[in-house]
Amino acid sequence: TPFNSTKITNSISYYFFFFQAEDGIRDAQESRGLGDVYKRQVHGESISKVRMSSIAGKGKARGKAAPSSKAVSRSSKAGLQFPVGRISRFLKSAKYSERVGAGAPVYMAAVLEYLAAEVLELAGNAAKDNHKTRIVPRYILLAIRNDEELNRLMGNCTIADGGVLPNINPLLLPSKGKGAKEGPEASQDV
Repeated sequence: TPFNSTKITNSISYYFFFFQAEDGIRDAQESRGLGDVYKRQVHGESISKVRMSSIAGKGKARGKAAPSSKAVSRSSKAGLQFPVGRISRFLKSAKYSERVGAGAPVYMAAVLEYLAAEVLELAGNAAKDNHKTRIVPRYILLAIRNDEELNRLMGNCTIADGGVLPNINPLLLPSKGKGAKEGPEASQDV
C-alpha cells in the first residue's frame, strides 16, 4: 500500500515516497538505476524516499546549468540539405491529398537532393571539360542530355539558354577516300 502522505512533514515534502522496506529500495536501485535513496523515520514509521532529481528525466541537475534544448530541424535529423519543413508545407498547401504523412516530405526531400546532386556533378564535369569553373545552363543541358537516365527523366524539359547537343548528320560530312576523285572532275562546276 502507498505511504500515507498526511504524516509527512513540510521539511521532507520535496521528496517522493515510494517504498517502505529495504527490498523496495534495492529493487528500485537495480531496476531503474536510481541514485540518492534514503531511509528515514517519520512519526515512528520507517519510510524510504528517493530524491526527485534522481528520478526526474528532464529536471535541472543540482550544481550544474541545465543544457538548453535547441530545436533540431527535420532536415538535420534526416541528414539532408533540402528543407523537409518547407516541402511539407508545400505538400499540405497544394492539397494533393487531405493528409500528408510524416515520412512523405522527408522521402521527397531526399529524392530531390539526390537528383540535384547528380545533375550538378555531371554539369560540373562538363564545365571542367570545357576548362571553365562556372556552371552555366549550357553545361546543365549537356549533362542531362548525355546521361541516359536523366535524359529519359527530363526528355520533355526545355532548358533556357541551353542550346542543343552538338550533332552533325554523317551524310552531310565529306566522304573520305572511297568516292573522292582527284583533279578538275571533282569540282562542282555548273
